[in-house]
Amino acid sequence: MSVEVLTFGCRLNAYESQVMSDLAAGSTNTVIVNTCAVTAEAERQARQAIRKLARERPDANIVVTGCAVQINPAAWRNLPNVTRLLGNSDKLKPESWTPDAGSLVTDIQAARETSPHLVTEFSYRARAFVQVQQGCNHRCTFCIIPFGRGPNRSVPIGAIAEQARTLTLQGYQEIVLTGVDIASFGENLPGEPTLGQMIRRVLAAVPELPRLRLSSIDPAAIDDDLWRLIAEEPRLMPHLHLSLQAGSDIILKRMRRRHLTSDAFAVIEKARRLRPGIAIGADLIAGFPTETETAFNETLRFVQDAAVPYLHVFPYSERPGTPAARMPQVPKPVRKERAAILRAAGDAQAYAYLRSMIGTTISLLTETEVTGHSEHFAVTSLTAPVPSNRLVSAVVRDVRDTTLLAEAA
Repeated sequence: MSVEVLTFGCRLNAYESQVMSDLAAGSTNTVIVNTCAVTAEAERQARQAIRKLARERPDANIVVTGCAVQINPAAWRNLPNVTRLLGNSDKLKPESWTPDAGSLVTDIQAARETSPHLVTEFSYRARAFVQVQQGCNHRCTFCIIPFGRGPNRSVPIGAIAEQARTLTLQGYQEIVLTGVDIASFGENLPGEPTLGQMIRRVLAAVPELPRLRLSSIDPAAIDDDLWRLIAEEPRLMPHLHLSLQAGSDIILKRMRRRHLTSDAFAVIEKARRLRPGIAIGADLIAGFPTETETAFNETLRFVQDAAVPYLHVFPYSERPGTPAARMPQVPKPVRKERAAILRAAGDAQAYAYLRSMIGTTISLLTETEVTGHSEHFAVTSLTAPVPSNRLVSAVVRDVRDTTLLAEAA
């Protein structure tokens, strides 16, 4: 293999890794490490992978890119066998992958647009990602990502529709719209179209597309058109993953989030009213600075009262240069303990949610002959093999941990 890509972090990174794989196709003996800066653990894993590569493949050219490089290139320059560094904008430019190209980390805050990249081949054939937006204009006190991704900027709707059409013709059954802050889509485009308006136009332009799914979304910015789509559009999957971060108002205020717990409850209740059975997910940070036992218990009660089945929980990780890193810190063992408690609560709620599906018929996108994801993004195992990359109806027979056991209808 001439080019190998190691990806850390989010779905947007996964999409961009495929873009780089295509751009670097002419390179030889090259490993691209696409880093993440959301947590210190993500950075540690990337550094560990680079050192392992240097030991096991001492002749390989290691190109390091991604958010961690964009934010602090000096921390990566002298790692063993690293031949080049590329910033987040620079990694997606064809000229960065010519044989004589060197390191380049330009000012991401100067970026004012994001170019669409046509990706027609992903490492798995059932589901594809389409980038619709890049960057973030908000400044949550815990988050370093705006410094790695730059300001909010959106891909034109026509380009999104064209990529969705191409991927559908290539045989993909589901497309996931991804970005840093997709709820802010369109703010820099002519006419300022909303996320919901964009989705409606893409679905109209690509009637052959069977399934469309959203990545994580800010609950403070769901527009009216998106609510109508959630209620009326069967091709938009019944799965809403919310960037909540906490269930305590005092912590949300210190995070500088744009919603309170009452707002989050209202979003969840509205989603369930408009689309009965919709799957709700949430990102949560455990042990945010100043989080008392009382504040933590408020978050725990929130996710239990709201019965959120899909929790994505992080122990808080200090990011140098952010306001939260200067606040009074919760001890790391306490953060880990609280994260474990939240994950256990999420597992219990996921089990109850999935148990409610027993006896129902689901629409399953098969990723292998015996596994896939339902329209609610529930991991599903089939009792007998069927062709992969297919949409099949299946009857849920049982639940094992957080996996549906189903029989193809």
